[in-house]
Amino acid sequence: MSLLVVGLSHRTAPVGVLERAALTGGVPTRLLHDAAATATVAEAALLNTCNRIELYADVDKFHAGVAELSLLLAHHSGVDLEELTSHLYVHYEDRAVHHLFSVACGLDSMVVGEGQILGQLRDALAKAQEEHTAGRGLNELFQQALRVGKRAHSETGIDKAGQSLVTFGLEQVAAGAGEIAGKRALVVGAGSMSSLAAATLVRSGVTDLLIANRTAARAERLVEILGPDVARTLDLAKVPEALADVDLVISCTGAAGVVVKAEDVAAAVALRPAGRGPLALLDLAMPRDVDHAVHELDGALLVDLESLSHAHAATPGAGDVDQVTRIVADEVTAFGAAQRAARIAPTVVALRSMASDVVAAELGRLESRLPDLDERSRAEIGQTVRRVVDKLLHAPTVRVKQLAAEPGGASYAEALRELFDLDPAAVHAVSGTPVGGAPQPSAGGTR
Repeated sequence: MSLLVVGLSHRTAPVGVLERAALTGGVPTRLLHDAAATATVAEAALLNTCNRIELYADVDKFHAGVAELSLLLAHHSGVDLEELTSHLYVHYEDRAVHHLFSVACGLDSMVVGEGQILGQLRDALAKAQEEHTAGRGLNELFQQALRVGKRAHSETGIDKAGQSLVTFGLEQVAAGAGEIAGKRALVVGAGSMSSLAAATLVRSGVTDLLIANRTAARAERLVEILGPDVARTLDLAKVPEALADVDLVISCTGAAGVVVKAEDVAAAVALRPAGRGPLALLDLAMPRDVDHAVHELDGALLVDLESLSHAHAATPGAGDVDQVTRIVADEVTAFGAAQRAARIAPTVVALRSMASDVVAAELGRLESRLPDLDERSRAEIGQTVRRVVDKLLHAPTVRVKQLAAEPGGASYAEALRELFDLDPAAVHAVSGTPVGGAPQPSAGGTR
C-alpha cells in the first residue's frame, strides 16, 4: 500500500476557511465515493471533523493522486482550488502513517491529547467500510492507528495534558462568565459532541438543562440518559425565546447556516436582569452555529472554535507529549517494517513454489528413467532432494525478509524476482493483486 493523505486542518487553515470548506449532509459520502472511483486510487477513507478534513487513499501514482484528491476536495467543499491549495498539506507513505498515528494520539488536535479523535477515527473507518471504499490496507492501517492512540492514552499522562474540546471550551466560558455549576443551560444538537457537552454540564453541576434538536426523538433519548430530573427537551423553534431564560448555550449541530442569530441573542440579553452576568455561548460547530456578530454584543460572551484555537495556543505544552511522540515514532517504524516485509512475502512464496515444481519435475523424470526403483528408495530420494532445496533456500529467504523490512527494502524483492526469473503473474497471484498493480515507490511526503 502507498498511503497518501491530502487535507486541511486548524493548523493550516483559518477558521473562516474551515467553515466554508465544511462538509455536511450527504457531501462526505459523495466525496468518499468519488475519491475511490478515481483511476489512481485503490482505497479511500475520509476523516471529517469540526477542525479537519482529510482524505486517506491507497494510490499507485503520487503526483496524480495529489492532483485528483485536491481537485475533489475543492469541488465538494465549494472552495476554489487555488485558494484551497494554499491551506492543504500532503503526506505520503511513512510520513502519512506518522501523521495518522499522531492524529490518533491527539498530538495534532486543537486541544492536545483529547481523546474524542479516537471515536472520530473509528467512525471514519466504519463509514469507509460501510461504503465499501476501504479494503485490507486501510482497514489494517486505521486499526493500528486506533491501537497506537489507545496505547498513548494508557501508557502516558497525555490525558492530563489534553482535554476534550468541550471541557476546554467550558473552562474558557467559566473564565469569562463564572462557574458552570448552578447555571441554567441549553444544548442545541443531540449528536456525539452535543451529548458529550450535555453530560459534561451535568457533571459540572448544571441541574436545569434544555436539549433542543431538529430530530425530537434524539433529544428525548439524550434526556432519558441524563435523567428527566436534570434535563428536558425543547422544541428547536423555541430556542430564540429560551435564550432569555438560560445562562449558557452550547451549540454543535450539522446545520449549514446560522442556528443562533445575533438579533435573538441581543433580545435575550436585553431581558436579562441586572447583575445576572453575561449570556455565555459556546459554539463547537463547523460551520459555525452562532452568528459571529455576537462577539460584538454587550452582555454576551461567545466562545467559538476560533477563540479556542487562540486560547489553546497560549497554554503550556504537555509534559507527556515527548513520550507520546516517541511512541508514535516507534510504532511508525514497526508498521513500516511489517508492511515492507509483507510486500516480499509473495515473492518468497512464489520462489518456494517454483522450487517445489522443479523438484516434482525432476523426481518425475527420475521415476521414468528408473521405473524399477522400489517405493522406499523413491521416498528417500524425494525427501533428500527436498531437504537439499529447503536448506539452500532457507538462509537467503530469511535474510531477504530481514533486508526487505528495512527502508528501501523493496529492491530486494525485485532482485529476487530477477535472479530466479520468477513469473510476475505467479507473484501477484500469491499477493492477490493484479499484474501491474504494485504501488510505485516515491519519496516521503510534502507540505
